[in-house]
Amino acid sequence: MDLGLKGKRVLVTGGSKGIGRAVAEGFAAEGAHVAICARNAAEVAATVAALKGMGVNAFGHALDVADSKALAQWVNDSAAALGGVDALVCNVSALAVGDSEETWDKSFRVDMMHSVNAVAAAVPYLEKSASASIVLISSVSGFEVDFAAGSYGAIKAALIHYSKGLSRQLVAKGIRVNVVSPGNTYFDGGIWQTIENNVPDLYSSTLKVNPTGKFGTPQEVANGVVFISSPVASRISGTNLVIDGALTVAV
Repeated sequence: MDLGLKGKRVLVTGGSKGIGRAVAEGFAAEGAHVAICARNAAEVAATVAALKGMGVNAFGHALDVADSKALAQWVNDSAAALGGVDALVCNVSALAVGDSEETWDKSFRVDMMHSVNAVAAAVPYLEKSASASIVLISSVSGFEVDFAAGSYGAIKAALIHYSKGLSRQLVAKGIRVNVVSPGNTYFDGGIWQTIENNVPDLYSSTLKVNPTGKFGTPQEVANGVVFISSPVASRISGTNLVIDGALTVAV
């Protein structure tokens, strides 16, 4: 199926590794031009080079998405470099699991406000697109209560509510808004590899309750993100796409 993404301009926060990197590469594989940001300058540069090697235009900056001014500047610079914006994917998470003042602050500033600020900066460009899309990355921890209840789960739940509200607010501007909620996703350098190495009991118990008997991969999540961002998904807005291998049980 041709997703209609060839030549589209896509911005992905946290695009240098894990789910974000897979999303960026998924768009590039469809012929879309991609801009990314992440904190590590070397990883951003390497990812941009890899994306260009796929035959598309690519752009990137190293920044902390909690810095609203730097984030807005990246959106503006990305739009200039790519010639506009057709899709935005807000992927960065602080992964701040806990119930302390610190974890609540990090979750709010990074997971929530980076999404709010990126959307605000991107909407003026998205309004000019014939197939505009916003996708926020939440989590099954925001869809159901699990071990990450507290700051992480609550803020991920807020992203789902925020996305639904945005879908109604922006529909008249021709901008679709959806959220993707991945289940446990394993990759080198990711949170579940860290848990595997440092909290093996949690890793084992979590793996045990996965109906598929395995964790998901960044590519499996990216496939859903790329599709729902594409013009082919033109009637899908206000949806929470759960990609979890039947892990959650809510109806």
